[in-house]
Amino acid sequence: MERTLIRDLVEKVDQEVLIKGWVDTIREHGSLIFIDLRDRFGKVQCVIHKSVSDFQKAKELSVESCIALKGKVQKRPSGTDNSELGEIGSVELSIEEIEIYSRANVLPFEVKRTDINEDLRLKYRYLDLRGEKLKKNIILRHKIINFIRNYLDKKEFLEIQTPILTKSSPEGARDYLVPSRVNPGKFYALPQSPQQYKQLLMVGGVERYFQIAPCFRDEDARADRCPGEFYQLDMEMSFMSQKEILDLTEDMMIKLVQEILPEKKFTQIPFPRLNYEEAMEKYGTDKPDIRVNKEDPNELGFCWVVNFPLFKEQKEEDYFHGSGERWGPSHHMFTMPKEEDVKYLNVEEAGKAKSYQHDLALNGFEVGGGSMRIYDAELQDKIFDLIGFTDIQKKEFAHMLEAFKLGVPPHGGIAPGIDRLVMVLLGEKSIREVIAFPKNRDAKDMTMGAPSEVEEKQLREVHIKLDLSKKE
Repeated sequence: MERTLIRDLVEKVDQEVLIKGWVDTIREHGSLIFIDLRDRFGKVQCVIHKSVSDFQKAKELSVESCIALKGKVQKRPSGTDNSELGEIGSVELSIEEIEIYSRANVLPFEVKRTDINEDLRLKYRYLDLRGEKLKKNIILRHKIINFIRNYLDKKEFLEIQTPILTKSSPEGARDYLVPSRVNPGKFYALPQSPQQYKQLLMVGGVERYFQIAPCFRDEDARADRCPGEFYQLDMEMSFMSQKEILDLTEDMMIKLVQEILPEKKFTQIPFPRLNYEEAMEKYGTDKPDIRVNKEDPNELGFCWVVNFPLFKEQKEEDYFHGSGERWGPSHHMFTMPKEEDVKYLNVEEAGKAKSYQHDLALNGFEVGGGSMRIYDAELQDKIFDLIGFTDIQKKEFAHMLEAFKLGVPPHGGIAPGIDRLVMVLLGEKSIREVIAFPKNRDAKDMTMGAPSEVEEKQLREVHIKLDLSKKE
């Protein structure tokens, strides 16, 4: 007999069915045992009478055991419907057979509880995922990503995967390094973003690219930032103006919310487009919260911030990669300056230059950032000089400068953060509530126990010798 999903039982009244899932609750009433069985799609009350041969099996069950039940679907007695279960609350399963796939031992915490120590929840994340709240968040995350893929496909974007093992280059955050076994003394880096690859795809004539891209940065945790890794909707477009990129992204966000989260309402459509200086003067931040009623969980205050400074003045301790130079990039080193401000690209006046950077803010969080890109090799080289790159550092980007001399189109892009966007859309306080297996505040994977020590043999194979004190 094929399995029937619990949500479909309403259509099977008076029929024999087979359902499978986890024991949600068990209640024994003399000659009857009631079992609420739960699968991903619903929950139903099931009942077995002591006259049934598998009655003893039911007595041996524990909560969260994984089982299969065979029996007849019947209407629940008048007045006993469970409205909390929706339509399924009007039926129950009269159990005829029980198959136990695996009995659950005593649980470290009740699946229904949410007031559990976070590290304990993360250690047993597979149990946490059975709870309604986290399950709902993960399902909505899937729907959001699926909507994005379908939307961009209709706009003739190509989804392309870029390398995970790539080259370390001075881009701002700390790299995660991966030693090479076959190239002694050399290292890959996990990508902080696919920035260079997506620009090279534009040189390759792709024109419209996107990727649900994993990004790796050795950064400290925050409520809105998961340390180590995160996912972004990476998009790059050729032959499009900044306005066209913003218009497309805004249209996608509006339609996404209207389809996936129709109960949400926008503070303003079209999204306001604020100059950086205006945002700082009015709100004191470049990620303003423009909502009228900040207590309304269904209000979404999207806005754009544009016309950022091209450079930020640095304190000595913040010099960009130790260059000792006064200026660092506000966004990143590939951001296009405004045409009228190219004249300011000198050490004395660089602070006057504005850029084609654009950030998308939502309810006081930055949920996406991007820019129009430099596509002129000489201009890119000039920017490298201003932020103090040495000749050795410039060589790290020789492949980009060479590509820019071989027919590169004007291009730009944006990369909304998937994790943070979902977090804000769902009104969660922590980004870990929308990620299946997040790292904790100390960048540890509590489920798998990572990071962990490795064997000496593994280190020798990749030509690494540890220099740690006994305490470390």
